[in-house]
Amino acid sequence: MTSRTTGRLAAALLVAAASASMAGGAWAQQASGASGGTATDLSSAGNTNGGGLPQIEQQGDVSYTSGGVGLDESRALLREQAHWPLSLRFTGPTSDYLSGVHVRVVGGKGGEVLSTESMGPYMLVKLPPGNYTVYAKYKDQEKKQAVTVAGPGKAKAAFHWNIQ
Repeated sequence: MTSRTTGRLAAALLVAAASASMAGGAWAQQASGASGGTATDLSSAGNTNGGGLPQIEQQGDVSYTSGGVGLDESRALLREQAHWPLSLRFTGPTSDYLSGVHVRVVGGKGGEVLSTESMGPYMLVKLPPGNYTVYAKYKDQEKKQAVTVAGPGKAKAAFHWNIQ
């Protein structure tokens, strides 16, 4: 190989690597694809849904799932967010993904509809349409955001902490 060919190959590899690393940040800009519940990839811990989607939990009338620590879970959660009314993302310094975030969702009339801990940087929640406040607590810092749920794939909230 000539040094010119080697340089072009190196440049192409750099572009490919940069594109792959930026794809994770696109979740807030684009909801993609169809449901992935029929695939046979069961590599996520405790997964019985297929397609890498973490286990769906139920609390009262609210269904939710969280995770995204592994690549299969991250892809499944990003793919599925268009089918869930509320999508949440949790990041730390330098956009590190966080897990172990305590999440509370309070309805417009002040009643708590969900209280749980996120198993990864992404959480999807099925709520009826309405106004809610999402409280997210990581370590000793609690943040809150108001969200309006209007239908699948509509409400998104991102929480960022500057602590590790």
